[in-house]
Amino acid sequence: MTFFKRKRVANSEANKYASAEDFRQVFSDDRDMLHRLSFLLTGDHEKAEQCFVAGLEDSVSTNRVFKEWARTWAKRTIIQDAISALKPRAPQYVLSSLPEYTEDIGVRLPSIPDRDLAIRSVLALEDFERFVFVITVLEGYSEHQCALLLNASLRDVQNARTQATEQIVAAESTPQNVGNSSSGGQMEYAAEHVIGGVAC
Repeated sequence: MTFFKRKRVANSEANKYASAEDFRQVFSDDRDMLHRLSFLLTGDHEKAEQCFVAGLEDSVSTNRVFKEWARTWAKRTIIQDAISALKPRAPQYVLSSLPEYTEDIGVRLPSIPDRDLAIRSVLALEDFERFVFVITVLEGYSEHQCALLLNASLRDVQNARTQATEQIVAAESTPQNVGNSSSGGQMEYAAEHVIGGVAC
């Protein structure tokens, strides 16, 4: 193989992978979606911004990733940075009863408009349940993948997903939605009603 042919092959291979500029473009084009993902995970504007910036830096300096995976990789780095920042841990679940839904969301999250009640409901979850809900229900990761990301047991992830979904459905239910009582239906309902959902 001649020098020029080897160079063309090398350039062709390099073009398959996302460059630093490709990742900067992803974070620019999808800024709102990626920032919302970061905010839903952290529940805090300042931490969300920190995780967003860290996600960009980690993506730009990462090992080679195919261009078509750049957007997915960017979201994953934000998830990992949020986990690293908050270190969510699974609580001890009592499956016979659900914890009372008594958070005064309006006091804790005054900057979110009333029309975004679904987002407020997600943010009102405990850290571990919020991470599990966002990662599995909104981002579509499997429970096994979520357990690996959170360094938790599969059972803890399953319990957290059930608890989170039931709390969100309870907070968001209207008379016409009361009949939607199956676990699968609740998860679909909760995912569909997070306004501007992050999964795309």
